[in-house]
Amino acid sequence: MEKNLDVPDHRHSNSAATRASSRDSERPTSKEHQRQNGLQRRSIDAHSTHISLSEVNPVDVQIRNLAVEVDISPSAFSLANFRPGKRKRNQDGEAIPEKKQILHSVSASMTPGTLTAIIGGSGSGKTTMLNTMAERMTSGRLSFEGSTTFNGQQGVKNIRSAYVMQQDVLLPTLTVRETLRYSADLRLPPPTTEEERRKVVEEVILELGLKECADTRIGNHQHKGCSGGEKRRTSIGVQLLSNPSVLFLDEPTTGLDATSAFQLVRTLKELARRGRTIITTIHQPRSEIWGMLDGLVILTRGSPVFSGRAQDCISWFQSIGMELPEFVNPAEFLIDIAAVDNRSPELELASVERVERLKITWAEESNKIYASANDQSLTESEQAALVVAASSRPNRHSPFIRQTKVLTSRTILTTWRDPLGMTGSLVEAIGMGIITGWTFYALGRDQSGIRSRQGALYNACAMQGYLILMFETYRLTIDIQLFDRENNEKVVDVIPFLLSRRLARFFMEDLPVPLVYSAIYYYMAGLRADAGTFMIFFSVILLCQFIAVTFAATCVAASRHFAGASLIANMGYTIQSMACGYFVQANSIPIYVRWMKWTAYVFYAFGALCANEFVDQFYDCPLPGGESNPACAEYTGEFIMNGLGLPHNWVKRPIIVMVGFVIMFYTLAGVGLRYKKVSMSIARARNTDADLSAGKEKMAARSIAEIRAIDIGLDKFALDLEKKSVFGRNLPTKTILNPITTQFRAGTLNVIMGPSGSGKTSLLNAMALRLHNSAGTKYKHFGSMTFNGAVPSNSVIRSVCSYVCQDDDALLPSLTVRETLQFSAGLRLPSFMTKQQKHQRAEEVLMKLGLKDCADNLIGSDVIKGISGGEKRRVSIAVQILTDPRVLLLDEPTSGLDAFTASSIMEVLQGLANEGRTLILTIHQSRSDLFKQFGNVLLLARGGSAVYAGSAAEMLPHFENLGFPCPTTTNPADFALDLITIDLQHKSREEATRLKVQNLISTWKTGDYDTSHNPTTIASPAELGAMIRRPSSFYSAYPILVHRAFINFRRQPDLLAARIMQVTGLAIILTLFFAPLKNDYYSVQTRLGFIQEFGAFYFVGMLQNVAVYPNEKDVFYRENDDGTYGVEAFIAQYITLEVPFEIITSFLFAILVDLAGGLPRNVTMFFVCFLNCFCIVSCGESLGIMFNTLFPHTGFAINITSIFLSVAQFMSGVQSISVPKFLQAWNHLSPLYYAMRNLAPYSLDGIMFTCDAAQRLPNGRCTIETGVQALDLYKLNTNPGMNLMALGITTVVYRILAYALLKVWRMHWGDGRRVEVKEKSIKVQEKQVVTGVPAVQVQGEKSGSS
Repeated sequence: MEKNLDVPDHRHSNSAATRASSRDSERPTSKEHQRQNGLQRRSIDAHSTHISLSEVNPVDVQIRNLAVEVDISPSAFSLANFRPGKRKRNQDGEAIPEKKQILHSVSASMTPGTLTAIIGGSGSGKTTMLNTMAERMTSGRLSFEGSTTFNGQQGVKNIRSAYVMQQDVLLPTLTVRETLRYSADLRLPPPTTEEERRKVVEEVILELGLKECADTRIGNHQHKGCSGGEKRRTSIGVQLLSNPSVLFLDEPTTGLDATSAFQLVRTLKELARRGRTIITTIHQPRSEIWGMLDGLVILTRGSPVFSGRAQDCISWFQSIGMELPEFVNPAEFLIDIAAVDNRSPELELASVERVERLKITWAEESNKIYASANDQSLTESEQAALVVAASSRPNRHSPFIRQTKVLTSRTILTTWRDPLGMTGSLVEAIGMGIITGWTFYALGRDQSGIRSRQGALYNACAMQGYLILMFETYRLTIDIQLFDRENNEKVVDVIPFLLSRRLARFFMEDLPVPLVYSAIYYYMAGLRADAGTFMIFFSVILLCQFIAVTFAATCVAASRHFAGASLIANMGYTIQSMACGYFVQANSIPIYVRWMKWTAYVFYAFGALCANEFVDQFYDCPLPGGESNPACAEYTGEFIMNGLGLPHNWVKRPIIVMVGFVIMFYTLAGVGLRYKKVSMSIARARNTDADLSAGKEKMAARSIAEIRAIDIGLDKFALDLEKKSVFGRNLPTKTILNPITTQFRAGTLNVIMGPSGSGKTSLLNAMALRLHNSAGTKYKHFGSMTFNGAVPSNSVIRSVCSYVCQDDDALLPSLTVRETLQFSAGLRLPSFMTKQQKHQRAEEVLMKLGLKDCADNLIGSDVIKGISGGEKRRVSIAVQILTDPRVLLLDEPTSGLDAFTASSIMEVLQGLANEGRTLILTIHQSRSDLFKQFGNVLLLARGGSAVYAGSAAEMLPHFENLGFPCPTTTNPADFALDLITIDLQHKSREEATRLKVQNLISTWKTGDYDTSHNPTTIASPAELGAMIRRPSSFYSAYPILVHRAFINFRRQPDLLAARIMQVTGLAIILTLFFAPLKNDYYSVQTRLGFIQEFGAFYFVGMLQNVAVYPNEKDVFYRENDDGTYGVEAFIAQYITLEVPFEIITSFLFAILVDLAGGLPRNVTMFFVCFLNCFCIVSCGESLGIMFNTLFPHTGFAINITSIFLSVAQFMSGVQSISVPKFLQAWNHLSPLYYAMRNLAPYSLDGIMFTCDAAQRLPNGRCTIETGVQALDLYKLNTNPGMNLMALGITTVVYRILAYALLKVWRMHWGDGRRVEVKEKSIKVQEKQVVTGVPAVQVQGEKSGSS
């Protein structure tokens, strides 16, 4: 056996390795003893101060030779299959699958009552192993070997388990306490009472340190709420409430500060002691956490190098020549020796050789340990206990009635707290009611009035329902994420979920929306003034509302993303409108699709409304004799109903059928949600032809003289938040940061530390100008920030500062890591650099940050498994350091990284700082050997108050002078966080720690420490002005953006299909229903209806925009904040990808509708169809850009946009013939106005109509004989050429307006830094930190690492 495996050099640091070793020696060494303890821990003391969850059944987890392999060969539809020589084939010519092993033969034993950690570097397979054990990875590309048994049985479904994901799926409008209460009501078994569930929730809040934020809303990126760490703890609390026997956690400490992480693991340890089996992946465990681990699995590149008891780990590595240095955290030591260091070829060669020997050595040892373990069977008593445990597993979820009640209550609350969503529906109903009522105001009783009444009734039942359908489809694609998680966890069933949505929204949306719309529209339009007919009208509209929301549920059940769901909804609605009998006379629909009218709910709704309005009515015939005059037949209700092809007695039966549609759609939605589960797919690595990462290049070091060093000073820098309620009332001002005075110097690491909620991220956002005011939110800045003693302008700040955010939203999921860096280099690096030089720079940064192994893997997303969370973090940092920024702000750069990667990144950051740059970073968990790299430290307590600001070397002496010495074996960063954190888990210590923190704040404020620092140099305004960095020019950014967007787009087949099929599908449906166009009397209505259907492309354009633009906008906003490129390049890139699809699909549309549909078959008509389709879709896209720019709430934007589109459609000239003069002026702004007025003359010119004997007038002539008469009737007899030109001009103007609006929006009006003097007394600060506790002299107390 090798005794010297090239252990990497470890510097000495203040770690508690000696204490960890002593704890290991005290831990029992007998596996049998551990197993017996796990089986005997059955009862929980009711008076315990810890979580008093009910008794759990012990579960023994055994893993044997677990392996996972993924097929990385191209998909069946990939272009790679059609390239000769690109894929290997067998003798039969079939492609040979390409396999990649991502997990290699892992064996482990996890007994009840133990806490097992899976550790390793980023990309080592930790999450893959956890997901495989929990059976959360399902894909046709995956193949599994080995076994995972729970109490001897295969399958995690046989036991009660819970899984805490890396991503927090929480409702942003609920508070922490509300989130946990609803989860407790859903997860805790039925025998528990409400009082017991409330008690458990409060204990979970205390146990996880959530007391301070218990009544704070979760929040999201639009509305600030809980911090990242608080959200993480809330997610864990949600899973704890299900009282699992086995608890899986994927990086639970990511995003937590060191103290919170320690408290969390301490809680997990306590839960394990009571009989649970807890399995967690973890990146950077502090030394105290190491001492609490029972089991350990160490992975490297998917292979184990150790798997067993934690207490045996160090001795195992010592036996093969790897000694743990003194004062080094054992976990950091182990992660380092198991990691492959690919920052240089030399380091990579040495580390790969070491890791390979480790894998081989452990494989031999593992075979011995687990082969013998297989022979050791449980005793009879243990087997009996486990069988009883498995058979007595309680019901895993709440009963039907409780689920429905809880989900209804939760939905009511979230709906009420989403004012834009809720008011959006009511605003839509009121707006549509008023505008459509105005358009059809006081309909006449002449022939034009009769035609307009038909349009008014169609608009009421179809257009209003369509708007609700689109909004509910979007909203449900958001809400379904939480349902999918809870349903997969067997917490929520399908029927209670669907039922609760309608119960909750019945009095808030489902009833008020159709009632308000009906009340306004019915009487403004002048429909039959009769209470009975109004109630029938309202009943039909109410049923249309329910059909729309249930149909939306069916669409989302079929496709979880908006692009796919909206495509299904739009195609379904198009078929509905075609078959309803308005655009095409019901009996004139081609025979091969005529049967579809009986499957169209709009046919029944339109028929019921027409029968309700026209039957037994006689309108104003200008001829004498009234109804008895045969010439007045066309003014009778019977003639109108016959003309529409509808039965006369057609009210009750359609209403009954519509109720059946509601039931049918919800049944289909239930079946879809029940059997069509969401599974995570594995992203295939996309390897380039040439590997550019030779690894021999070094970063070009630049001297400090080449870089203008910038010292940043804060003087009484403070931040307040002013918010307004939905009704405009000012809410109490919230202080985010109390006055802070400090200096961040160039050439060193400036670190901001503090517990969750201390304002670290808010401080960075304020400094980087990333806090933007909105209508209901206003940030107030106080004090000043200086660069080398001078106050910089906003343009200087944005040019000089690069900002690495805590999340990775700016990464496009369908790009590889290498592509991401190459495109970023092309956009961010100076134009004088060649493309080859930029790519070379990207490769250097890729190597420096250890990203070589995943360079050709996709970034991935929530639904596509790509690179790991730690690797995403490194990519985000790599993007920002490409430009060697002078000031680099980093929000939690080591969050989500393993200890080795965190250390390597800190080395890179230290190297950047040594070159004269100013680096300011927040940090939650610092490994023990990193603290001495810190230059200046700003220590913030919860509430945004400074506790210390100065040199890191002077921090410990400062606290020691106050009576708080740091033990020599404790990590100084952990000590500082422990010192300023209020212990909310124990009431006995809460008051003492609260008083201690208050005194530390008061001492720092009143002492001589809080003074301004003089900058090293003084900068003149001219010097600051010279620092302004211009964004990439349009000509350099545009081709790069187009290339990047094209790659990202073509790798998302759902978006590709939506782009192509929206227009093409509509063309196919139109051709099916209208072809061939005839020349009889009914064809007058059919031909005009055919032209009216062009207006549907307005909605198509908007839907295509909503599927793509919001996500691209988020990436653009982030890169624009970085000063990377301007609005012009972004809009041009968007147009470049949009226009080719519109040209191709419009061309296909023109072929189908002109040549196959029966319009005049000439070149002019063909290109008229093409241009109209293209222009209308483009205008819809432009409106989508405008409203999605104005409103960050996409659902609200869809509602408002849909109102505009609907108004434009029914005002275009076919549905409403007589539009009020005021609205006629606005109508000239609509592209549909010009489209109808060029399409109708071109398509009806020279057309002659015929009629049968029953339809002739007494003089023997037809009512309408020529196309010109039809144009006169609908008032569409205008100059078609001028209107076609006006349509083209409108299209260009719309896009210019969209660009101008985005340009103005990105100027951040009102977001400038307002500097005000703000002096806060100590008492004010004390009130925010500790309510009602007077300031007293700080008394020393001995503080350890706990």
